[in-house]
Amino acid sequence: MEKIWTDLYDAAKKVQRDRNISKQVSAGCVAAAVEAVSGKIYVGVCVDTACSLGICAERNAMFNMITNGEGELRRVLALMPDGKTGAPCGACREFMAQLMPDRYGEVEIMMDYSSGRVLTLEDLVPEWWI
Repeated sequence: MEKIWTDLYDAAKKVQRDRNISKQVSAGCVAAAVEAVSGKIYVGVCVDTACSLGICAERNAMFNMITNGEGELRRVLALMPDGKTGAPCGACREFMAQLMPDRYGEVEIMMDYSSGRVLTLEDLVPEWWI
């Protein structure tokens, strides 16, 4: 496994801290790290709300990347509460595809950190609707 995956895992682990923000908002049970094409790593955590206006950790990390002036991804890692990695949800997959419509298939997703299993976004979204 490439060292960048360990860097992404460690970056996500550093911000993963499950906590209650208020009676209606919790955050941090899932954390994500994305590598921009520049090589810089951006992180985010999930924010869950009682009215479903929250955000996934992966999109939060991508929004952090965009906030910092970048717009293209290379790799994505989502760290679940149990310490395992998992696939982004459909909304996150769709956002990544729309972010990079001509090259979305190149984005690498860490599916299983313990085995080093990586898929591309094209593997997960083989026939994107656009």
